[in-house]
Amino acid sequence: MCGIVGYIGWQEAAPVLLKGLKRLEYRGYDSAGIALLNGTISVMKQKGNVSGLETDTAKLREKMPGATIGIGHTRWATHGDPSDRNAHPHLNAAGDIAVIHNGIIENYSALKQELISEGYLFISDTDSEVLVHLIDWLWKKDASLDLESATRTALRHVDGAYGLCVISSREPDRIVVARKGSPLVIGIGEGEFFIASDAAPIVEHTNKVVYLSDGELAVVTKEGYSVKTIENVEQEKLVTELDFSLEKIEKGGFEHFMLKEIFEQPSVMHDVMRGRVRLEEGRVCLGGIEDYLDRLKQAKRIVICACGTSWHAGLIGEYLIEEFARIPVEVDYASEFRYRNPIVGKDDVVIVISQSGETADTLAALRTAKEKGALVMGICNVVGSTIARETLCGMYTHAGPEVGVASTKAFTAQVIMLYMLAMALSKGRTISHDEIILNLTELADLPAKADRILNLDGQIRDIAERFKDAKNFLYLGRGYNFPVALEGALKLKEISYIHAEGYPAAEMKHGPIALIDEDMPVIFIATRDSTYAKILSNIEEVRSRKGRVIAIASEGDKEVARLAEHVIYIPQASGPITPLLTVIPLQLLAYHIATLRGCNVDRPRNLAKSVTVE
Repeated sequence: MCGIVGYIGWQEAAPVLLKGLKRLEYRGYDSAGIALLNGTISVMKQKGNVSGLETDTAKLREKMPGATIGIGHTRWATHGDPSDRNAHPHLNAAGDIAVIHNGIIENYSALKQELISEGYLFISDTDSEVLVHLIDWLWKKDASLDLESATRTALRHVDGAYGLCVISSREPDRIVVARKGSPLVIGIGEGEFFIASDAAPIVEHTNKVVYLSDGELAVVTKEGYSVKTIENVEQEKLVTELDFSLEKIEKGGFEHFMLKEIFEQPSVMHDVMRGRVRLEEGRVCLGGIEDYLDRLKQAKRIVICACGTSWHAGLIGEYLIEEFARIPVEVDYASEFRYRNPIVGKDDVVIVISQSGETADTLAALRTAKEKGALVMGICNVVGSTIARETLCGMYTHAGPEVGVASTKAFTAQVIMLYMLAMALSKGRTISHDEIILNLTELADLPAKADRILNLDGQIRDIAERFKDAKNFLYLGRGYNFPVALEGALKLKEISYIHAEGYPAAEMKHGPIALIDEDMPVIFIATRDSTYAKILSNIEEVRSRKGRVIAIASEGDKEVARLAEHVIYIPQASGPITPLLTVIPLQLLAYHIATLRGCNVDRPRNLAKSVTVE
């Protein structure tokens, strides 16, 4: 959730830290701070975003010229409100240890009371401050400890999740980092090392990285790094090369990352399918699951676990796999999966979906499914992420870095992956070779159709202008487009702060219709498919109650134009393909409504990109 960055090397640390924090600001932006180490530790931190920290950091650099070791943090508040005193880094009373922390210390209250009884004073309301005092206390109690062993001992007392960086003027040549549940990556440069909660701040300096696994602690110096478990067992780590460039995490002339990522979707569709859709052969090639394909086909049941937007993608995956492969599918909120003692076993397949590959709830579902003997498969975007490492098999979406907090291109990439999976599970079992070719041809035509929808951006902005002051929205769809209604409503809520709900269109009569009046915009996804006639009847029901209808319809549909106040047309497509097209105008509509309301779409309030705490 929070952003962590650290540097040790030959460069001045402050500019590296500040630039890194800006690249991580989408992970947390309630407050920000840095600590520099040059003989002593100096800290500058404050409520607000990173740009507000720059002026004060300039003063800090004057105070500590030449500091080549430092740590920085952007906070997403959990314990304690966004404020200067709750910002990281946290210091011990002597000011010679500094800690930054991502995660939640679940037993912080008991630890805090114990430390207070030992005479420690707490300045903040955070759970994280416990860590710096606990390390200090243990180090003072046992003179034989060093910073590494004091940190290791402290973490043995801790319940919960952490991504942690610690520096001390007592040992001014190192940074100690540790991970449990919250990601950390070490970038390997020439005589310098970079630490971050994801690769975004590292890629402009080096493409060589090491990902820490849960329960690992590393000591990083200018000369190198060593990794051990919390139990002090040395670990050999694989050096990974990053597969994206600096340009991919820049705005590229767009006003916001979110808009850039919406417009990247045609190229992302190409990238997701490249080398996988073998149209001339009538098959898909999914190398990450090839060795397990027979077992996947024989599954008695597939359970998809995900959160938020990925959960909506999973719902579409349920429709796709059941229709084409005829394997029963359930879709579970990952946050609920392990708490209801789910019935899964060796004959089941559990698919976990996460853009970051680090979502805490989804990781917990993954581990529960493994413990129960299920085959666990992952779909994620980030190479080397925890989900990628802990699943037995899986697929990368290759959507590129997604910086906007509200997910857009990751959703379309996940749905395409699930579509290709459905084709792979169907081949030779439930649908013919000719049907496979027909479906894959439609898939291959997607990027061009998505481009045509993006050309409607101006029209969609005009519609947004008319409805930007609405207090509520209702999104309705049927079949494959019911999950798209949920996703459209979520996008509007996330970035414009307008209350919105998505429903299956037929459910409108079972309660939501009571809300319909002349002030209620209702968005219908009304493409020509097997439920078309039914959804026209639903539109009539809303019109008769003076609701304001916005429709997403298939090109050439004059019937919908007669009924709706506004119509956004998408190219013709079969039902299973339409979610990949109908979602794009809903993303654009949410974006334009939010920007017209003056909202920060890339950093919506209270949200963080990678949810690494429960």
